[in-house]
Amino acid sequence: MSNSSSAARIAADIRSDLGGLRAGARLPSTRALTVRFGASPVTVQQAIRMLVRDGLVESRPGAGNFVRHERPAPRSDFGWQTGALGALPPHGAFVGSTMQTPADDVIALHSGYPADDLLPARAVQSALARAARSRSALDRPPAAGLPELRAWFAREVAETAPAGGAAPPASDVVVMPGGQSALSSVFRALARPGDHIIMESPGYWGAIAAARQAGLVVVPVPRDGGAVDPIVLTEAFERTRARLLYAMPHFANPTGGSWSAGQAAAVLDVVRENAAFLVEDDWAHDFALDAPVRPLVAQDADGHVVYVRSLTKAISPAIRIAAVIARGPALSRIRTDRVVDGLYVSGVLQTAALEVVTSPGWQPHLRRMREQLRLRRDGFIALVDELLPAGTLTAVPSGGLNLWLRLPPGVDTTAFVAACARDGVLISPGDEWFPAEPTGAFVRVNYSAAPPARFEQAVRVLAANMA
Repeated sequence: MSNSSSAARIAADIRSDLGGLRAGARLPSTRALTVRFGASPVTVQQAIRMLVRDGLVESRPGAGNFVRHERPAPRSDFGWQTGALGALPPHGAFVGSTMQTPADDVIALHSGYPADDLLPARAVQSALARAARSRSALDRPPAAGLPELRAWFAREVAETAPAGGAAPPASDVVVMPGGQSALSSVFRALARPGDHIIMESPGYWGAIAAARQAGLVVVPVPRDGGAVDPIVLTEAFERTRARLLYAMPHFANPTGGSWSAGQAAAVLDVVRENAAFLVEDDWAHDFALDAPVRPLVAQDADGHVVYVRSLTKAISPAIRIAAVIARGPALSRIRTDRVVDGLYVSGVLQTAALEVVTSPGWQPHLRRMREQLRLRRDGFIALVDELLPAGTLTAVPSGGLNLWLRLPPGVDTTAFVAACARDGVLISPGDEWFPAEPTGAFVRVNYSAAPPARFEQAVRVLAANMA
């Protein structure tokens, strides 16, 4: 029996004992429980943590474990809200599994963020401390963002622009409180409730949710290898008269696929022919491992591409900073939405982010981080190839943080994810990443969040539940 299964059994036995104890009573010591259950101290402690998470036990360092004091919850009647709120909207927004907060003892392959040791932690802490002592802690920043930060985002795109390209000026940049908020603003600003938006399928669950929250009708188009088929895309535009296409041309989440230069040019041609916008989500700009990122916005002078880039994953989950680059009336509408929605983005966070990305240590940090990500990606893939059925890995991504795995025939996605969770491994079910019915049984795993030393244990759990 696995440690997690033994711990769950012990926790169940202790839970049954709690009914006969008064609130505040001290539980037997770990040593006594170890003797009682014939288990290791680690397993007993894991069981106690389960009870703490359930709110049944209170752990006091140096004193022991105690039955938690429970206060009777007041009786509430929320029935009136049923009539006030009405029915849920069809295909309403949802929150994906990547937002789960994992327990300390699980292997988190579901996350959307890299592990702490891949982030510039000291630089972030120092930058936040200095920003808190600066005028940024007191002043209201410009609604569109700090000029220096906007200029940095513009330069990042300009460096990739081809000769004769369309490098954006800083005035085309709007700073946003994170990539998710940026997508919501773009969707609200450029479309009306009831409008159609075309999305790659599978695609980012957060974009699907944001579009539905804005009242848009999501129209899925399949990715053909790296990109959507221009013919299928043209038919979708003609059938729906949509004016928005949302896509991840580089290291798409969840599949990891990227558009070739030819595919990007073909998609842009279709967008232009249909007088539409391409919302380019450059979420993994800093996680390019084997191929450079060349944003499409640098190839578009007429404002068809609306570019979104976040710094949150590369700097820290606490630094909710992103940018949107747009041109013409679209830029004006996005700015207006940003002000109405939140007035402005915290000057402290903008100042700290700017310090981190303009410091001499930023580029060396990116090189080290990418090397570690390559090692983790390749190490995880080697285990997948060795321990899982042939064909499980759909593709080797050239960047990003994730692998897209196909489950064997007959394996149910929901049951598989639940079984892995019971065995201490969290993964993201593939169904969440499809705007419509899933085309197969898939799961997404993040190779950047869990310690590499636990990769083999994690993949063996996946293998056991595929059998």
